[in-house]
Amino acid sequence: MPPPPDPEDGASRAERKERTRRAILDAALALAADSNLAAISLRQVAKQVGVVPTAFYRHFGSLELLGLALVDESFRSLRLMLLDVWRHAPEYRDFIDGSLPIVAQHVRENRSHYAFIARERTAGPPRVREAIRHEIELITRELATDIARSGAARQYSSADIALLADLIVSFVVTMAERLVEDPDSEERTLAQARTQLRMLLVGAVNWRSREPAEER
Repeated sequence: MPPPPDPEDGASRAERKERTRRAILDAALALAADSNLAAISLRQVAKQVGVVPTAFYRHFGSLELLGLALVDESFRSLRLMLLDVWRHAPEYRDFIDGSLPIVAQHVRENRSHYAFIARERTAGPPRVREAIRHEIELITRELATDIARSGAARQYSSADIALLADLIVSFVVTMAERLVEDPDSEERTLAQARTQLRMLLVGAVNWRSREPAEER
């Protein structure tokens, strides 16, 4: 009897390449789960996937470039979802109540990515740390833009809007890291983050910038 046909035989070259790339990304996430990217080797990743080390280089030039791909993958969909929430948020409370469940869901569905980000944010290779910082800055700037567009911050200068956005995003980043560390306490973590942010905004709604609003 001839052997059964290999399902890979019917796949296009591009499909096989994408599957191998996906397997390399997943293997790196799994290997770095108990340490960080700097502690694993290219050979370990290749062995986990079942390819020769030279096959790794057909997809990523180095482990650092693989880490950059994971950072991009981790943040891309989150940014799009948050932007959609913020652009339909007429008041400060809507920025909070809309954002927190989105982040919690994203962490739940992509826990290994968020665990990777939490570790590499402080202990990763320099370019990976810089990429994570850049992604968080992009989210902060996008939030600042949407706060200004909403009309909820007419009394703020541009600098103060940026500071407020930075505070909100910092709270959300901390919440995401707590959700990674203790997924069983998601409800409590969300409730605490919501209360903390509302306490922050009690002061924000009464804040008046020294710089006139029309100078923004």
